[in-house]
Amino acid sequence: MALVANRRSVMNLFSSTSCPQSHRVRMVLAEKGITVEIIDVDNNQKPEDLIDLNPYNTVPTLVDRELVLYDPHTIMEYLDERFPHPPLMPVDPVSRARARLALYRIEQDWYGLVPALESKGEKTANKARKDLRDSLTSSAEVFAAKPYFLSDEFSLVDATIVPILWRLTHYRVELPRQARPVLEYAERMFSRESFQDSLSEAEREMRE
Repeated sequence: MALVANRRSVMNLFSSTSCPQSHRVRMVLAEKGITVEIIDVDNNQKPEDLIDLNPYNTVPTLVDRELVLYDPHTIMEYLDERFPHPPLMPVDPVSRARARLALYRIEQDWYGLVPALESKGEKTANKARKDLRDSLTSSAEVFAAKPYFLSDEFSLVDATIVPILWRLTHYRVELPRQARPVLEYAERMFSRESFQDSLSEAEREMRE
């Protein structure tokens, strides 16, 4: 992948090539141009290193010297604070709180549907598809309001939303005409160089 550095890199990311949680962290790394070694993890055969580092044995897991982080939201905020340029969270407390609330809702309402969207049970998956389609469509006005989600600048909120939008075709979610602002926003985000750099081969294949 484009983000992989040489073996002397201090920072390492254990990452799945297909899960949106790993993708959102890779987006932040790419946006900030952070040198990192990405270790692709097969969910069916996770490396012993990961088991030793993370009690939950999950990805993404970030290792920065002696620090080990394994919650994607925590990883993203850590990277934003450790590498402050460009900033991906607002400076003032009110805007920052609103961004965090948006992140919470996206994680609950959209990321919370991912296990069902990937379920082999068609009834479960169909319900999740409808829920995601309806939720995105009802948010269309918010997507239309500013160049980025609730912001004039790219933020951690965008880095969280875009991996879900990239996977809509993969999840077999078709948005109606009323959701046009969502699709226009998605195309703008997909064209960003940092987004293209964040993609794994498996993710590229999702839209081929």
